[in-house]
Amino acid sequence: MLNSRRPLRLLLGVIAGLAVVPSAAHASLLAADATSCDSQSLSQVFLPFADVANYTLAPGGNAESADGLSLSGGASIVAGNEPFYVGSASDSSSLRLPSGSSATTGTMCVGIDHPDMRFFAKSSGTNLFSGLRVDVNFQGALGLQQLTIGTVLPSGSWTLSPVYLVVANLLPLLPNNMTPASFTFTPQGAGTWSVDDIYVDPYSNR
Repeated sequence: MLNSRRPLRLLLGVIAGLAVVPSAAHASLLAADATSCDSQSLSQVFLPFADVANYTLAPGGNAESADGLSLSGGASIVAGNEPFYVGSASDSSSLRLPSGSSATTGTMCVGIDHPDMRFFAKSSGTNLFSGLRVDVNFQGALGLQQLTIGTVLPSGSWTLSPVYLVVANLLPLLPNNMTPASFTFTPQGAGTWSVDDIYVDPYSNR
């Protein structure tokens, strides 16, 4: 079946490719921390939103605890789940990101053929000069690199993010053309953000 989202993904990939920044961290850490590529559980979690792709939960992505997450600058787990409960009806928490903070998911396997991701987010205000930057951390030719894949616009209510192309130029460092990656969320400007249910389509509708 043809993927109607592919032209948009390619355009986003070209734009995002301008933002690759080398990191000082050693790249081998990603590979060492990566979860097993064979253990991913896939489901159509966003089917109620007309998204038929199969996604897997990013490590720590349900924000029910800080397990699997690296939090800094006052980022924390707080009571209050996104209202659609796509992960589980028993979920009760979300990730709180005040200005100056950041949160990074645990490392997972993604494919090299245009994987993508989605999540829920809301902001404490609607200042047009604020946003939530989303980066993917991955192994590249220059070592561990960080690539901005999108910025969420402010919204005072829980909103499902657009489909963000993870990256097109990942190297197949693990078996089956897979590579380790993690995701960082950083508020831009004033205001506090909430994030919940971070899911990745690791193969992009293979």
